[in-house]
Amino acid sequence: MASSSAYVNINSALPDTSDRMLFAVPKKGRLYDQCIGLLTSIGIEFNRKPRHDIALVTNMPVALVFLPAADIAAYVAKGNVDLGITGLDIIRESQTENDVAELIRLGFGKCRLQIQAPAGNQSVRSAQDLVGKRIVTSFINLTRQRFAELEGVDDPSKITTQVRFVSGSVEAACGLGLADGIVDLVESGDTMRAAGLHAIDTVMETESVLITNAHARFPHLAETIKQRVEGVLAARKYVLCQYNIERGMLEQASAIAPGRQAPTVTSLEPMGGAWVAVSVMIEKRCLAEKMDALKELGATDIIVLQIVNTRA
Repeated sequence: MASSSAYVNINSALPDTSDRMLFAVPKKGRLYDQCIGLLTSIGIEFNRKPRHDIALVTNMPVALVFLPAADIAAYVAKGNVDLGITGLDIIRESQTENDVAELIRLGFGKCRLQIQAPAGNQSVRSAQDLVGKRIVTSFINLTRQRFAELEGVDDPSKITTQVRFVSGSVEAACGLGLADGIVDLVESGDTMRAAGLHAIDTVMETESVLITNAHARFPHLAETIKQRVEGVLAARKYVLCQYNIERGMLEQASAIAPGRQAPTVTSLEPMGGAWVAVSVMIEKRCLAEKMDALKELGATDIIVLQIVNTRA
């Protein structure tokens, strides 16, 4: 359990947050804009002053704490903050998997932590070819763990591979002669290709997650935020499809579009109950195919509505 001094240290800079849940979000970088958009979508209102890393939420007993993404998992794990958004890669790199609880995966910030090597180096075709060589990365722990697997040793500190930490511009290390390979996050791969590198191994796939800890001071509030996030994510994934169909074809129509739980069915009384109106949530990625199948089955008046928010 976090020591009381941890709360004193952070609250000494936040004198008015003793009755507020502390929610850590990335202060900058690749996750910042998407986190801010998510906070807005779930109805969290705040005003962050320039150069301030604390913002009081005006419509909930919450204080937002803007921290480097690499530090958030450790702050949540130690109990300094109650809730946080960070990457799965950060949780594993900071070795806090056993001290934080993953509430929900957020679906953004998706990328891969990969071992990359110069594309023109014919002697390096797999990660095994870099064993014992020089590796540059900002993910020291994950890199050592991966090369411990490649070298067949249990203790990552005993690997022969030389792993060196740099905080940025990792992709330049091979071109500058500092490394034989690198380990870094890759989204599209354009930056790596521009640096003359190509992927030879994937250490892990990552995305943003909402996390808490076992000692969070406001579990009910954390659950409320989780439910709001789930609603927004579902709204981004689904649309609401409405259509009319003969009652005798309802079972087949429901098999085509079963919805998240089940369709909502209403009898069309002016038509003697022989027809029904159906409302059902359909995933956006397969909407066109589902509409085609419903139309072929005999559905009429098919319309699609955007979902702004929802609750399960």
